[in-house]
Amino acid sequence: MALLGRVLQRAPRASAPIEDERMSVIEHLEALRRVLIVSLIAWAVATVGAFFISGRVISFLVGHAGIHNAVYLQPAGGVLNELKVAMYIGVIVAAPIVIQQVWWFVSPGLHQHERRFILPLVVATIFFFAVGVAVAVFALPLYLNVLNRFAPTGVVYLPDLSQFLSFVLLMIIGFGIVFELPVVLFVLGMLRIVSTRWLYKRRPYFFLGLGLVANFLTPGADPLTPLIMFIPLYLFFEGT
Repeated sequence: MALLGRVLQRAPRASAPIEDERMSVIEHLEALRRVLIVSLIAWAVATVGAFFISGRVISFLVGHAGIHNAVYLQPAGGVLNELKVAMYIGVIVAAPIVIQQVWWFVSPGLHQHERRFILPLVVATIFFFAVGVAVAVFALPLYLNVLNRFAPTGVVYLPDLSQFLSFVLLMIIGFGIVFELPVVLFVLGMLRIVSTRWLYKRRPYFFLGLGLVANFLTPGADPLTPLIMFIPLYLFFEGT
C-alpha cells in the first residue's frame, strides 16, 4: 500500500484527457471489435499449437498429481481431453496478447499522467498471472492429497481423466486471476476509486476476506494448502 500512496501523491490533479477529441460510440465499438478479433485469433492460434503438446501436458499433470492410473469413459475421450487441455493452454498463452489489447482499448479514456503506467501495468498483469499459474501447479499434489483424505474408509478414488483435467485447469486459471489483486488495487487507486487510507482502515476486513478466499479455493483440513495462496495474496495487498 505504500507504493499506492506514493503514486497518489505524485499523480497530478489535472483532468484533461489525452486526446482533444472524444471517441464516438462507433469508434468505441470498432475498437472493441478489433480487441475481440485479435484476442480470438491469438487464442485460436495458441490452441492449435498447444494441441500438439497437450498429450505431454496431460501426462505431466497426471504424474505431478501422483495419479498412477486414470480412466476416460467415452470412446473419443482421449482426443476430447487433449482438445480441452489445448483450449486452456491457449487461454494461458494468449493471455499476454489479450491483456495488451484490453489496455489498448481503455487507454484513450485515461489522462496523460495515467497513461504512462500502461506498459508497467501490462507487464505486471502478465507477471502476476504467471505467478498464480505457477503456484497452482506447485500446490496441486498437496491440494489433491488433502481432498482425498475426506474419502470414507474402504472407498477408493478412481480418477476420471476428464473431470480431473477440468478441476485442475479451472484451479490453475483461478489462481492466475486471483493473483491479479495487486494490479486491481493499483488501478483502483490510480483512478482514485480507493485510497491508501481507505485500504488501511479496512485492513482487518481484507485480511479476513483473503483468508476466506484462500480457504474457499483450497478446501481441506490441512492449513498448509490455503496458506500457499493466502501468504502471497496478503503480501501483494500490503505491497500494493
